[in-house]
Amino acid sequence: MTTITKKNLLKIHDQYRERVNSYLNIYLSSIPSSSNSNIELKNIMKYSVLAGGKRFRPILTYTVASLYDSEIEKADSSASAIELIHIYSLIHDDLPAMDNDDIRHNQPSNHKVFGEAQAILAGDGLQALAFSLISNDPLINADTKIKLLELMAKSSYAMAEGQSIDLSVVSKKVDLNILNKMHQKKTGALLNCSIKFGALLHNASENDLSILESFASHLGLAYQIQDDVLDVTTSDEVLGKRQNSDAVKNKPSYPSIIGLNESIKTFENLYQSALDELTQLSVESKPLRLLTKRLMNRAF
Repeated sequence: MTTITKKNLLKIHDQYRERVNSYLNIYLSSIPSSSNSNIELKNIMKYSVLAGGKRFRPILTYTVASLYDSEIEKADSSASAIELIHIYSLIHDDLPAMDNDDIRHNQPSNHKVFGEAQAILAGDGLQALAFSLISNDPLINADTKIKLLELMAKSSYAMAEGQSIDLSVVSKKVDLNILNKMHQKKTGALLNCSIKFGALLHNASENDLSILESFASHLGLAYQIQDDVLDVTTSDEVLGKRQNSDAVKNKPSYPSIIGLNESIKTFENLYQSALDELTQLSVESKPLRLLTKRLMNRAF
């Protein structure tokens, strides 16, 4: 495994990001066109997939795979599939029936450009393609494919459950347990999938998988609480979406329940708990620890 230092960390993550961007662009471009029109499903999907974004979920997959000296090519389909699931969820979340957001990655949301019906179909298509990517990867053996697909299906359903809870608590007073459960499903499930994908590709031990699941649980909740804080404290331009969107929509958030200062303290403690988990792994975890610190500092 290549020695990773803070100096070359940015370069490695940029390489991972460029790798998944290229893979997704080539994959989506390879889908046969159904017409000569720009208003076809392939182009509607590409509009959101190629709009940018941090790509930290596939970067997590690549990073964990690197801990086990897994060949990077073997992680391409899994890392890309995770991003397709994430983007499909964003397209659907932005719809008027969901979060009703008009801006995503500093450009109009998918439904604002192509209409609600086409946006729904684009999300459906991306979810289907995510499973196809892994199913048809010749570099992954059948047993591992089953594990990956089962985990992705479970995580995708949990994400939908989390969104369902989110919609049900609008304008309602909820306690911290409900908020934690919602975000562990809505945000944490896919992060857990991203992280465990990298380990499953190398047939990591059950003990390591358990450690990574605990790490992912802390990381996912920390990231979401930090997201709630940034929603209050950061400008539209930096966020790439509307500031104070939770308050405007009467949605519960950590700052609204426990206050801004306590929210900051909580996510910092959760990040530290995530880092502590990594000391128990059977492999050198420095690349993942450095990535976690980057996430904590939102240096993406």
